[in-house]
Amino acid sequence: MEPQPATASPAADAATAHAIETVFRLESPRVIAGVARVVRDVGIAEELAQDALVAALEQWPRDGVPDNPGAWLMATARHRAVDLVRRRERYARKLAEIGRDQETTAPPPEPADPDDIDDDLLRLVFTACHPVLSAEARTALTLRLLGGLTTAEIARAFLVPEPTVAQRIVRAKRTLTAKKVAFEVPYGPDREARLGSVLDVVYLIFNEGYAATTGDDWLRPGLCEDALRLARRLSALMPKEPEVHALTSLLEFQASRTAARTTPDGRPVLLEHQDRRRWNRLLIARGINALARADSVATGPPGPYVLQAAIAACHAHAYTYEETDWPRIATLYGLLAARAPSPVVELNRAVAVSMAVGPGPALEIVDRLAEEPALRGYHLLPSVRGDLLARLGRTTEAHKEFERAATLTHNEQERHLLQTRAKSHDAREGRGEPRKTHDAP
Repeated sequence: MEPQPATASPAADAATAHAIETVFRLESPRVIAGVARVVRDVGIAEELAQDALVAALEQWPRDGVPDNPGAWLMATARHRAVDLVRRRERYARKLAEIGRDQETTAPPPEPADPDDIDDDLLRLVFTACHPVLSAEARTALTLRLLGGLTTAEIARAFLVPEPTVAQRIVRAKRTLTAKKVAFEVPYGPDREARLGSVLDVVYLIFNEGYAATTGDDWLRPGLCEDALRLARRLSALMPKEPEVHALTSLLEFQASRTAARTTPDGRPVLLEHQDRRRWNRLLIARGINALARADSVATGPPGPYVLQAAIAACHAHAYTYEETDWPRIATLYGLLAARAPSPVVELNRAVAVSMAVGPGPALEIVDRLAEEPALRGYHLLPSVRGDLLARLGRTTEAHKEFERAATLTHNEQERHLLQTRAKSHDAREGRGEPRKTHDAP
């Protein structure tokens, strides 16, 4: 009998499939951006990236995961993109020959501009934030393409139904194709018109990396790094925009805490219990400098990102949790709520009020938020309420709130934390940092 070829075990196949999924989740934004520059269509670019994923699913279990899986995916997707462009060109030439009107002149070069940035990810985010799309569609599409989030994850992040997000993404890609939107970083007024949306989605991408809405891991550092890099590039691109510098400052401050936010086995460590000696002082210094630049170019009242950066600066300046200037943070959240009203901002304000004044007044704020439609199913609402109840000695009610919060989160590490808090009723564990995210559109 001839020897049979060796076959991988089910466990090995599962491990390879998990590796492929992880790599694609991390690398898909770069692959889509790189391919979009070739095909000039973000919808087709996403399809080609998916084709590369299918090829990986077919080949990697057989041949093994390559040494540089991200480069493998990029090369595979670009090869297919080049093939597609060549087929288009051959078809166009045939049509031109039939009509005896073949175009012989070369296309005009793209305009040179001293502010131009040769960055495919930045081109992708500005393209996805084109004004032909609604604000909701811009954000959903960019989170899908650049953030690597699934439709379900975007829906949970925005607290809206999944079919609604799916429709927005499909329509957005169709609109960009129909309107022949260029894959480019725009210039002048066009750039200004898209800036707000670009800043919002960069922040949301960072947030998904900072506290993942789903999955087994609390952090997704790759998303934080991409968002921070984009923010820094935007600061260089638009040096006179205070909100750009402020967003960069905010992300620098938030990123400085990364090493202290989890235990060695990946469990979340909330703000009160973090070892601040592990905070990155270089990133904190960068955050302080970026906030100073925002202040130096500001000509009017502080914008939302300036206020949020100022809040983050209060935490960064405190060497211990007890030294935190909570009254100032509560005041800043009040200004932010007036500047950019939001149930989630109000929830954050309640946490600050609880530390500055006490849990009683904060609980009144949270109870008013219970009727907000946008917060239905939002796990941090019962989580914050459970903390306040525990600090007021109402432990039975606190237990129920933590248990409810644990059923609402889709992140395994966060679920474990909330279940632990439900069992312990330890009020001290609740003084954490609710996610700073935007409203549902």
